[in-house]
Amino acid sequence: MDNDVTRLELRREYPDPIEDVWSALTESDRMARWIGTWTGEAGAGNTIMLSMTAEEGSEPGPAIIRECDPPKRLVVDLGVTDQPAWRVELTLTPQGDGTVLDFVHLLPKSDSDTSDILKGWHFYLDRLGAALVGEPVPEWDTYTPPSLEE
Repeated sequence: MDNDVTRLELRREYPDPIEDVWSALTESDRMARWIGTWTGEAGAGNTIMLSMTAEEGSEPGPAIIRECDPPKRLVVDLGVTDQPAWRVELTLTPQGDGTVLDFVHLLPKSDSDTSDILKGWHFYLDRLGAALVGEPVPEWDTYTPPSLEE
């Protein structure tokens, strides 16, 4: 692996079928419940504009869809500018009636404080879980992440 890249990995299990989790990860109206919305044309190689609605004052930013294999895998580069992008890889696997989400975030080593980044991804994946089962999503101001010693 590239020595200039930090790899963050999280795994979540959701009770929902893989198609439902995929929809929550890819359909703008479903994403709005837990992370944000997007506009543009979906599909590998396309650039969309992503608005992180759970972050106050966040401006829409470009995201390039690198891979899209419904309902199993999605790879997106976030923050595509003159700086190195953050790559997010989402891999879904059916498990019984539910789904396992393997989440990988590849980021430049210069983004060194990974504890805040990990807390943010725990926050969003907890919001996804709550949205999937119809519960209220956590708010950042009162959020306590699981142990970051994973």
